Amino acid sequence: MWWLLVAMCFIHMSGNSFCFLGKKAINPEANMNIVCLFCIQSQMISYWGYRSEMHKVITADGYVLQVYRIPHGKNDANHLGQRPAVLLQHGFLASATNWISNLPSNSLGFLLADAGYDVWLGNSRGNTWARTNLFYSPDSAEFWAFSFDEMAKYDLPSTINFILNKTGQKKLHYVGHSQGTTIGFIAFSTNPTLAQKIKAFYALAPVATVKYTKSQLNKLALIPPFLFKIVFGNKMFYPHNFFESFIGAEVCSHEILDILCRNALFAITGFDNKNLNMSRLDVYLAHNPAGTSVQNALHWSQAVKSGKFQGFDWGTPTQNLLHYNQATPPNYNLTAMDVPIAVWSGDNDLLADPQDVDLLLPKLSNLIYHKEIPTYNHLDFIWAMDAPQEVYNEIISMMAEDKK
Repeated sequence: MWWLLVAMCFIHMSGNSFCFLGKKAINPEANMNIVCLFCIQSQMISYWGYRSEMHKVITADGYVLQVYRIPHGKNDANHLGQRPAVLLQHGFLASATNWISNLPSNSLGFLLADAGYDVWLGNSRGNTWARTNLFYSPDSAEFWAFSFDEMAKYDLPSTINFILNKTGQKKLHYVGHSQGTTIGFIAFSTNPTLAQKIKAFYALAPVATVKYTKSQLNKLALIPPFLFKIVFGNKMFYPHNFFESFIGAEVCSHEILDILCRNALFAITGFDNKNLNMSRLDVYLAHNPAGTSVQNALHWSQAVKSGKFQGFDWGTPTQNLLHYNQATPPNYNLTAMDVPIAVWSGDNDLLADPQDVDLLLPKLSNLIYHKEIPTYNHLDFIWAMDAPQEVYNEIISMMAEDKK
């Protein structure tokens, strides 16, 4: 019965609770929402003594995105005056909680607030905190008919414009992790007006092509397109049992590994138990995976097979003509993005493989910095114990240069 308990925990995990082989979570944040349902104060943020706000961003196609704000550091409540705005955008299957899941001394959201920034945490459509639409119910297939194309076309511009209107600023800093970099690459290369509103782009574990990825996305790519939605449906993406069958019982026999193998986020990205704070594992697992659409997962599967950075393939030339006025999905032109960008990548990253990163870098016309970290995997950039020393302090120093 234990295997059934674990499986049910993760299949139904929505960021509101956590079960660890029937045991209670160790850290209080594992049982918290990032924001409580009936108040403005964010539970995970206010727990550490920081002020927080929740705002609702409505996209042009009707999605309601909950965006969270840490307006100042814990000890700066009386500080008056405008602080530079920073937007942190999460990756695939993740949410805004990624930036505040560790202790304040190890979480980029808190560190930026204490360094004097107005910090905003974004959520992409379909995750736990962005599951409302003005026209469609999340029970409908129409609600889930999106991929990272729409996140770049609608979610990111709406969020950025909301923040700038709210703060009265003309530009902001943008930090993306994984798919958060993907939608930044698309939005800033196809929307020049939006690109002009970005001071600098800080890309952690950047993902454009996934031609060489060694992650479990390769297993998804084995499924023919016509079978993909038969296997997973046409709404929310629930891949837990699928990945488990590929990884095998011999890999997942240990209790901790068994839990991680059943968690879609870790199955896709890998797991670095040497550099993660294992005492925070309950927090990571309680809020991840946060959800996405089957169509988004299919888009990533298409990217693995094609080796290209392009729009979603609707399946037939006729359908593509209806969406793009051409028979094939358009390729995204990274060379068209001239936003200043700093990149941090990892040699042990299964998803953002170093070979794909090597293909990406020459296309970035305004690359101002690149650091390759030999030991880092995909999730180390948001949760590693030494992330402040390897990444965050450098980001804060670069942002400080802009203040001068």
